[in-house]
Amino acid sequence: MLICALIKLLIMKKILIIGIIVSGIIACNNNQSGNNTNGANNSGQNQQTGNTGNPSYDPNRGEGKFTKVDVSPKLDVAMATSGEKVYSVKCAACHKLTDERLVGPGWKGVTSRHTAEWIMNFTTNTDEMLSKDPKAQAMLEICLVRMPNQNLTDQDARDVYEFMRQNDGVK
Repeated sequence: MLICALIKLLIMKKILIIGIIVSGIIACNNNQSGNNTNGANNSGQNQQTGNTGNPSYDPNRGEGKFTKVDVSPKLDVAMATSGEKVYSVKCAACHKLTDERLVGPGWKGVTSRHTAEWIMNFTTNTDEMLSKDPKAQAMLEICLVRMPNQNLTDQDARDVYEFMRQNDGVK
């Protein structure tokens, strides 16, 4: 009886894992569809517009309301502490503080790979970033799971960014 229950549990677990993988593949394929529907070679245009076809799109800041974030060279410890609390509630289940991927990419070095504006736009405008930003789409292809919108406030996003800076060794 116990062996049958264990076998059923293992089968259910495998079905769940396969379902997650298939969902990730479908999400990636849906995300990539429509990138070049007319068959024309538009690589020159994509280089100028950040692969979105929108000449006003800035790949350094991404898609969202943050156009200029004032970041002090010195860490704001109070913000970093608040950001750590947000991280532990909304981010830690999917992101490690190292460079190791969990569900999403690890956070080590993230503030040197992306601007403050890009990170804050991604954390507050996740769906638009995943549909328009080439760097976000590349991460989606690696991780196979779309980051859910965590409904962060602007202040939460700023605090999380400061916590990321602390994690990257800013003092």
